[in-house]
Amino acid sequence: MARIEPLPLKQWPKEMRQVLAALEPPGTPARLSPEGRSKALNTLGVYAHHTTLAQAFFTFNGHILSTSTLSDRQRELIVLRVAALRKAGYEWLQHTFIARDAGLSDEEIQRIALGPDAPLWDPLDAATLRAVDELIADGKIGDGTWAVLVEKLEVKQILDVIFTVGAYETLAYMISSFDIEIDDDMREAVARRQSPTA
Repeated sequence: MARIEPLPLKQWPKEMRQVLAALEPPGTPARLSPEGRSKALNTLGVYAHHTTLAQAFFTFNGHILSTSTLSDRQRELIVLRVAALRKAGYEWLQHTFIARDAGLSDEEIQRIALGPDAPLWDPLDAATLRAVDELIADGKIGDGTWAVLVEKLEVKQILDVIFTVGAYETLAYMISSFDIEIDDDMREAVARRQSPTA
């Protein structure tokens, strides 16, 4: 059971509509299709308790989701690895849908949980996953990982790697600390995906 109940949609402050708009920066095409996915109302209902904070974080998160220099696939490698390391089931489930939209296969998604030393990763994917591990464990990308990243990525992209880890690490803190429960529509989406007739 959640430690603090998310605010139900009908009780959200009126400014939440403006706050949610920050997730989609002006002039950027929508990159995430909501089709068949959870609305994540339990998480959003927690943010509704503090709209000033939500506005600031959603502006940051809007960059990560819409204007990052990383590909959608790279972003989802990072987000799912953070979720796996932090045992943030809510974050993991939500982003398995987004990761599929970004082109990751079910097999790749499963391998993310195994980490950068799992077989079949190319050098950049392995270094991206290892950067997540090192940032979370040590607060710094190690020299070996750094060497791969600077060879393959631009400076802006490396900054986006670091800040994507930080954003989803923070989100995992919130999800775990509040004991946010899986939304019913997320459970239904998972069930549909697992159904042989789906």
